[in-house]
Amino acid sequence: MSSPPTETRTEQPPLVSLVLQSKKALQHGEQLCSKANSLTNASAQCAVDVLALDAKVKWASEAVIEQLKLAASVAKSIELRRSQLERRIREWDTIRSQHTTALDNILEALGAQLVPPEFHQTSSDSSLFGSHDSIDKPNGICDPRLSPSATLRDHQISRKTRQNVDRTRWKTLRDFVDEAAIEDVLDSVESERTRLDDIMTTTYHYPETLSNAVSSIRESLPISGAYPPINPILSIQEHTTIDMARHLESLTAHYEQMASALHDSETGEVFSEEDLRDMNRDTEELPVIMSELEESVKAVETAHEKLLTAKAAAEEKLDASSSILDDLDELGEIMSDMLEKQQEVEGDCEDVLEGLQQRLQVVQELHHQYVLYQSSFNKLLVEIARRRQYREAAEKIVEGMVGQLRAMAEEERQVRDDFNAEHGAHIPADLCLCIENPPTRWDVVPLPGDVRETLPEIDSDLLAQAREKLSTGDVIFPATDSL
Repeated sequence: MSSPPTETRTEQPPLVSLVLQSKKALQHGEQLCSKANSLTNASAQCAVDVLALDAKVKWASEAVIEQLKLAASVAKSIELRRSQLERRIREWDTIRSQHTTALDNILEALGAQLVPPEFHQTSSDSSLFGSHDSIDKPNGICDPRLSPSATLRDHQISRKTRQNVDRTRWKTLRDFVDEAAIEDVLDSVESERTRLDDIMTTTYHYPETLSNAVSSIRESLPISGAYPPINPILSIQEHTTIDMARHLESLTAHYEQMASALHDSETGEVFSEEDLRDMNRDTEELPVIMSELEESVKAVETAHEKLLTAKAAAEEKLDASSSILDDLDELGEIMSDMLEKQQEVEGDCEDVLEGLQQRLQVVQELHHQYVLYQSSFNKLLVEIARRRQYREAAEKIVEGMVGQLRAMAEEERQVRDDFNAEHGAHIPADLCLCIENPPTRWDVVPLPGDVRETLPEIDSDLLAQAREKLSTGDVIFPATDSL
């Protein structure tokens, strides 16, 4: 190499200074590359941790979802079982309405049917259905045969004039019905029905409570995989570290070149001005390289921080999943209690419904008895009218037909026995006490001990109404459907 002019050579930085700058840049570059390598390794481990944590969160979420499906099915099951009970209760209510309506209608029909005073005038406080102060049967139905006025038939019913009769003061068939006993039966039905509602109310909120709990837990479930893309982050780090390695190789080569030049200079070699300019130019490029290395390290750090943030989020989600699993265990215990309580409610409802069904049977029996009561009373009116016709016919032929009258009396006795056997059980003992009387026996005059038969007066319109009801089958109540 030719020696440059002295004044020009003195303007260039000393070669030693260039070597020191190159060495310093190399050392700093090695530190940056070492830091980037450490961050890259940590990022790789962090990425593995994120994937592992995310897998746990996903597994926990799937387990929770399966349990929530079970909880939802339990809520549906409870709701279905409640719906079945409610349907049965509605059916019972319909039947109850039919029975009570039928009972009300027959009672109204009884209240519209007049009873001639001669049928009960010798006993001011007698009841066709017994005393209103006592109930002889457990179901509240009074036995008409146990009336306290059963001895009424021992007395003769006197006949009164029927001119200008005020029927507004007449009693009706309903006046001989024990209203208090009926009210007791209906009150007991209503009381049990209210108790049934109270039992059903205890589990009314169960389906909604379970559904709300399921929805709340489902909404609080962490979303699996909601993290920054890991592969692109690692790829960026990889490309960045590769570029840093290239820069580090450049720094190493530059330092070796400068150290070799310094060694050659110490051995007496003289460099040309152009060589020195090249060395200075390469050295001046070191800050640019170092700046790129620092930017690369920042990029690696940024990527690492993203992974750390993702890891923290995954850990937080895992903690939330653990808390949700605890809530799910508590929900499981609540569901068990709910199912047990629902089973208990169903058992109680079955018992109450069975009791209500029995009470409805009592209402139905009341209705049936009063229907027979009305029917038998109408037949009683017809029977009294028939007996009056018999008596009048007997009186006309008594003087010359003693033998025939005895035969007729025997035949009449049989007819009456048949009537009493068929209808006597349905007629209260204190209603028309003469119904059990035997026919009058004639031997020109009444036999010793016999009296002339006296029958209650029955107005023609009442008799016509009774015959019409019997002929049309309208013995229950008019204009109302029968059960």
